[in-house]
Amino acid sequence: QVQLSESGGGLVQAGGSLRLSCAASGRTFSSYVMAWFRQAPGREREFVAAITWGGVSTYGGDAVKPRLTISRDNAKNTVYLQMNNLKPEDTAVYYCAAGKLFSTTQYDYWGQGTQVTVSA
Repeated sequence: QVQLSESGGGLVQAGGSLRLSCAASGRTFSSYVMAWFRQAPGREREFVAAITWGGVSTYGGDAVKPRLTISRDNAKNTVYLQMNNLKPEDTAVYYCAAGKLFSTTQYDYWGQGTQVTVSA
């Protein structure tokens, strides 16, 4: 019912920037909480950020904020993750997620993921 498609990943040098996009389809998109997660090889999936239909955001802490910023454009059915001053430890597959309720772990729908690689 809700389909998510990430884009914008790629290779970048440390200190550079990327903007990830997640295009969503489905009649209930604007009513869903949208989130970004990331997962590096051999590590657990990590919560990055989430944003409500009204634009209220929550971040995972550590060194995520303010380098990584979540936003959404309900008119375009798209959520973004702006990533600045990237570090090698940001290297991971980044996943877009959507759900009826806010969570740092559980969501109803997941995208395929987009690879972000940051070189030293």
